[in-house]
Amino acid sequence: MGKEAAQGEQPPKDTSSDAVWRELPAVSSLLNTEKGRALVQEFSHHQVVSAIRQTLAQIRQALRSRAESLPPPAAVILEQAAAFLRRQQQRSLRRVINATGIVIHTNLGRSSLAEEARQAIFEIAGGYCNLEYDLDSGERGSRQVHVEELLCRLTGAEAALVVNNNAAAVLLALQTVAAGREVIVSRGQLVEIGGSFRIPEVMAASGAILVEVGTTNKTKLADYSRAINERTALLLMVHPSNYRLIGFTAAVSLEELISLGQEKGLPVMFDAGSGYLLDLGVEALATEPVVQKAVQSGAALVTFSGDKLLGGPQAGIILGRRELITRMRSNALARALRIDKLSLAALEATLRLYFDPMTAKTRIPTWRRLTLPMEEIERRAKELAEMLQSVQPQLAISIKPQESQAGGGSLPEEGLPTLVVAIRHPLLSAEGLARRLRQNDPPIIVRVAQQQVLLDPRTLETEEFSLIAAALAKIGGGQKAE
Repeated sequence: MGKEAAQGEQPPKDTSSDAVWRELPAVSSLLNTEKGRALVQEFSHHQVVSAIRQTLAQIRQALRSRAESLPPPAAVILEQAAAFLRRQQQRSLRRVINATGIVIHTNLGRSSLAEEARQAIFEIAGGYCNLEYDLDSGERGSRQVHVEELLCRLTGAEAALVVNNNAAAVLLALQTVAAGREVIVSRGQLVEIGGSFRIPEVMAASGAILVEVGTTNKTKLADYSRAINERTALLLMVHPSNYRLIGFTAAVSLEELISLGQEKGLPVMFDAGSGYLLDLGVEALATEPVVQKAVQSGAALVTFSGDKLLGGPQAGIILGRRELITRMRSNALARALRIDKLSLAALEATLRLYFDPMTAKTRIPTWRRLTLPMEEIERRAKELAEMLQSVQPQLAISIKPQESQAGGGSLPEEGLPTLVVAIRHPLLSAEGLARRLRQNDPPIIVRVAQQQVLLDPRTLETEEFSLIAAALAKIGGGQKAE
């Protein structure tokens, strides 16, 4: 045949980068396809053009790096652009299903809100409100009036102030009462809470001077007494929250410290942490400090969180002597740390539920989950296991005794008895299955133990069972092992 190509034979394809890139369709031609026009209808011309350009840029990069040898067809390019657009549309802050059994899960938003609190947020968010407006006088008012009286009635405190979280409450109290002066605290209470909230660092930020007394495991009343001098402004007690000292230990009670403060003419501040507002008869919470008791014992200031055992929104609550609370209100820092209207609405609605302990126990999700009877947990576990087995017969599913956790720094040593639904997938590892569940919409967050995925009914609502079943059905049983 010589140098001429045989009849019907195609010349060799030019695979150089420039030649391959020339085969990529133009943006305009992609827009003029049926799929392109549908995307413009769903999103907008500007968004689709931007998504196509970014998709083409990624394809060029793959071709340049030899990760791909040929450009994908137009339909695939448009599918990639559509996926990019949908990822952009998806909110970053999303609802998740908590199957971990950790009731007050800090990473998952701590306490769920009662229906009354959610409704209050909805009503206030949808229009104007009397946040700082006195309806009687027609003059400017204070946002604190919406919750202060409720807090005082519930706890017996003289006055109350609410800020945006408990770290802010501690900071504001220390800065107001003790800036430039000494605050005495036990070495065993210099705690770090989640998110690197360290008592020494908060105290330094407030301008107060930290005076440590005692040792890590033993602090006596005499240690406080010896440290008191003319520069002392405050005696501080901090609830250990997320850890416990056991063994050879000694600690001063709040009542003893208050007695010493009264003798020396010094106020005592108690950071109660979790906000255990009412003793609702939960045996596992027997060691948690009850806010009312701290107030009644004579503490000058008591601080705690709104979104832990209180079961409300994120907030920092300060109870105490009227004179000290009044000083805090006039502190310029109070404005920077103030609570917003939506949190305030939710907090007010939550506090109102506490006037009837049984209502609080049944209407506030945190308390409903903490006090869920074992027979109800067993019923839920069986229902969930049967539903999952029916949609995915190939799964190995069993019900096992386990422990839930209160979370939020409460009960670091004690678990709550529970039953979990344990799942083994025929092809996926437990970690692989957990990852697939996290990628679901809505994401499902689980525990993994002993090569099994564990679902704890304590932190699940029954209407979420079908969502978990649907997620497992989508994952199927034929995937490659991970």
